[in-house]
Amino acid sequence: MNEPWFDPNTFGAWFGAIVGGGGGTLGGLLGAAAGCLAPRGKGRAAILGGMSLFVVLGLAFLAFGLVALLAGQPYGIWYPPLLCGLIFSIVVGGLIPVVRLRYRQAENRRIEAQSIRAS
Repeated sequence: MNEPWFDPNTFGAWFGAIVGGGGGTLGGLLGAAAGCLAPRGKGRAAILGGMSLFVVLGLAFLAFGLVALLAGQPYGIWYPPLLCGLIFSIVVGGLIPVVRLRYRQAENRRIEAQSIRAS
């Protein structure tokens, strides 16, 4: 085993608290905003951009965790980034098509309403 990159206990605790707690809270707020705004067709760029950012961050954490695991780092160094990376990329990445569908449905309703008003 190589020399640990960081103190495993301190790194695991801080990474879990900041990224797990803070990122989970921000992800929940983003999901709530998507649930409220997507059916209305509002905030498309901000919502989908935020979700894409979460997926990119998740993939970066996943890569960091895999590199740490393959380098033989202790559990406290590779597990928290790997877990957060998997959760961010799978959960948020899986919801992007659903949110895009909701925006598409809102746009179709808007176009249909315009055509009814025009006739």
